[in-house]
Order: sequence, then structure tokens, then C-alpha cells
Amino acid sequence: MADMRLIVAGAGGRMGRALTRVISETPGAVLAGALEAPGSELLGKDAGVLAGLPANGIKLSADLWALSAEADGILDFTVPGATIANVAIAAQRGIVHVIGTTGLSASDDAVIKSVSSQAIVVKSGNMSLGVNLLAALVRRVAHSLDENFDIEILEMHHKSKIDAPSGTALMLGEAAAEGRGVGLGQHSVRGRDGVTGARRAGDIGFASLRGGTAAGDHSVIFAGPYERIVLSHHAEDRLIFAHGALKAALWAHGKKPGFYTMTDVLGLSGF
Repeated sequence: MADMRLIVAGAGGRMGRALTRVISETPGAVLAGALEAPGSELLGKDAGVLAGLPANGIKLSADLWALSAEADGILDFTVPGATIANVAIAAQRGIVHVIGTTGLSASDDAVIKSVSSQAIVVKSGNMSLGVNLLAALVRRVAHSLDENFDIEILEMHHKSKIDAPSGTALMLGEAAAEGRGVGLGQHSVRGRDGVTGARRAGDIGFASLRGGTAAGDHSVIFAGPYERIVLSHHAEDRLIFAHGALKAALWAHGKKPGFYTMTDVLGLSGF
């Protein structure tokens, strides 16, 4: 199979630049386009130079329709509004759309799933191998322990992150809820403050910390009578997410249209 031609959405941002670097190092993948928001001061800049590489001749553009004419996929770690706009074009082109955007609403998710009859969509709140293994472990532990063990999820990210809880924390919460056989929406508790009363059995709690340059720390705590089990993952560099996204794209290349997750990519279904 020929090299997979990939577009990086948000190519001028930190994650976009990391994706550009990883594509340049990955056999079987080539950068076919660099997408940036309309009005950005980075439009027209060389994607390679922005990523700290030699110039590659790929200029940042706001026109995804034009960029996608000769592309096989798009790597999208942007913001919800941009991702939903990109979804429509990826579906029309029938290309792979790898989505790592966080802060998506239930209606956004419904839109994304609605196009999976045309496009190959791989979506995850976190693209790292370690986090997806952690989610599988959380699901298994939650299934094994009863409601005598309270579940709390703690996450910390850099001070510039704009959404909370993180997409990864929510993904871990979903894994815990699946393990318990309940819906997260009915059992999620976030941002306790003031006189909250005693903790309800079966709740899944979330706490978010922001500061410094933390790339992403997540812990799932199972607190039972006289003992605690803590499962944790600590991201040291966002390159782990870029490598995971590339793995997802190359895995999806040539697949039938559908909605996939990193569980599918890593063969963790049923774990």
C-alpha cells in the first residue's frame, strides 16, 4: 500500500506541530496538508519550519476541501466547532478522520457517529497506548469490585487547557461505568464545593487540577473499607498522543467506513 497522505488539523498549535514531527519520522505516512483556522496569523507559514523541521513546502491553509482532494486522512486535535466542521468534509471525501479533540458534547458525538456510514472515524479521548490499557484495567477492576469501593478520578493538566474534566478523565469514567454496568451520566459527580452531604453509593467522582506544563496525569482511585487501589498514568510528552494518532490512522487506512476507537486499534475489545 502506498504511503498514507495525512492532513494535520490545527497544524500551528502544540499538538499539530507534534503530529507534523511524528509524521516525518513514521514510515508509511506523509504530510499532505496543514490546516489552520481562518484568520490565523500562521496561514501561509511552512508546516515543517513551525514544527522545528526543515522546510517541507506544506503551507498552512484554512481550506480543508482543497487540502483533502489528494489526502487519505486527517488528524484532528482541535476544538469542537472546528472538528464538527471537519467531520462533514471528511465524510464527503470518504477519508479517515482520527479525532482526539476533547470537550465534545453529546450532540457533537451524535454528529460524528452519523457520518460513519461514509467515513472511517477513529475517536478517543486519549490516543496513548498506556491510557487505553489503563481504561481496560479500570473497566475490569470496576466489574470485579462492588459499590463498597467508591470510584474517584483525579486529573491534572497544564494551565492552558480550557476544558474540564479532561477527555481522558471522562473516558476513564466511562470505562468504570461500563464495568459497573451503569450509565456515567446518572452517576457522575463533578466539582464538589460547600456542604455536599455524604457521598452516594455508586457515584463516580471527578476532580480537575490545572497548572504549569503538566502534559496529563490521571489516577483512578477505588476506595474501599480500609484499603485503596490506585491505577495511574502520567504523560511526560504530548508526542505519545501523536504516536498513538499515527498508529490509529495507519490501522484505519483501508478499513470499511465505521466508527472505531483505540480499543479497536489496539485489539482490546473484550478485555
